[in-house]
This record gives sequence, C-alpha cells and structure tokens, in this order.
Amino acid sequence: MRLAVLADVHANLEAMHACLDHALARGAERILLLGDLVGYGADPAAVVDVAIALVAAGAVALLGNHDEAAIGTGATGMNDMAAIAMDWTRGRLTDTHRGFLAGLPLTHEEDGRLFVHAEASAPARWRYVTDGDAALRSLEATTAHATFCGHVHRPALYSLGETAKLNAFRPVAGAPVPLARGRRWLAVLGAVGQPRDGDPAACYAMVDTVQLGVTWHRVPYDIAAAAGKIRAAGLPAGLAERLFVGR
Repeated sequence: MRLAVLADVHANLEAMHACLDHALARGAERILLLGDLVGYGADPAAVVDVAIALVAAGAVALLGNHDEAAIGTGATGMNDMAAIAMDWTRGRLTDTHRGFLAGLPLTHEEDGRLFVHAEASAPARWRYVTDGDAALRSLEATTAHATFCGHVHRPALYSLGETAKLNAFRPVAGAPVPLARGRRWLAVLGAVGQPRDGDPAACYAMVDTVQLGVTWHRVPYDIAAAAGKIRAAGLPAGLAERLFVGR
C-alpha cells in the first residue's frame, strides 16, 4: 500500500491541494495528516473542511500544537507573528471545525509504523527533532520499526541499528529510501504549507508498505495566490514573504 503522509499544512490550501493531487496521481491509497492543519495561513476553515472530508473517507488526522492552540487548550509561547495569526484563526473556525480538531489524537500506530506530530517520547510536549539527541530520544521511546513526524518544517531521516549507532541523513526529493528491517527509522517529513529548508516547494512523503521505503516529494504550487490571501486577510506580511523563500 502507498501512504501519502502530510504534515504542517498551516492553512495553506493551495499547497495542500497540490500535494494531495500529486500523491493521488502517483497511486496513494491512503492519506495521513500529521497535525498543524491551521496557523500562519489564510485558509484555516477550508483546510479543516478538506481534512474532515478525508477522514470521513478513511484518512487519519493527528493533532498538532497549532491545532491545539486554535481550540484554546494549550500551545502557548508562540512568536508574535504566529500569535497574531492564531488569534485571527480562532475567529474563522466554526464549532464543527473546533470539535473536529478537539477530537484528533496525538499519535496513530499501525503495522509497526508510528505517526506523531512532534516526537514519540512526549507527544503532548511538542518538542522538536532537530538533531541526533532528539532523534535518539524519540526512537528509544517506541518499538516501532518506523516513526514519522512533522513539526520541524525541514525533512530529515535518522536510523538506529542494533549497535545503537545513530545515523542521520538528509533525504533527496524523488529518491526512494529503503527502510531496512535491521534498523529502526525516524522520518521527519518537512512541511506542506510552510517549508523552512530553503526550498519553497511544498513537501510531503510517500510510504510504500510493500517495498518498505519512503520517498520525499517537493511539489510546486501557486505561492502567489497563498501569499496574496495572507496579505488580504491583514495577517503579518512576513508570513506571506517567507513562502517565496522557504524560510
């Protein structure tokens, strides 16, 4: 089975549709959304509507820290731009949207694969996997063969062998990576709606459960349209400008 795994859409409807279309055109049979549907972007209601429809059709969606903040249950400490966008976002969500977000789980596990927004050792603490120490902490917290997370907005891959040696790898878009059975893996997906690795193209991953591999994909989308909506909404200009540079 081919699983399309998307994280950090951040209310960017153009990027979300581009990734979904790209994945379905390449045979995706199931969709997993790893949190942060909202925040930063100008289409929170529309993005949550898409997520609701996908879940109704069999997809899995998880809670992210921005989703939690949108329903007022936590995720304090945001920077000024994020806080402004979150205040604006809360006013655009209906009770249906808030109820959907409130019902999202922190993790999902199936067939030796663990999916989480932040990391496995304490999913509700929203810690980032940005280095080997953080990756090791997450890997040691689960027995899953492969863990998939978002939150960082930059793609990365870590693996842990039987000798407890951790390897780190920066995946190349379009190049399949085999997830060998002799190691355990942690795949950081990058962001659909707000990449921060210097590449403005939307990022998601396709997991092949038969061949035991994962492939990151970069998908161009209408950045000007997404940025124009942010400006038109009166949100901080920096949230629009960063989309063009992937930072």
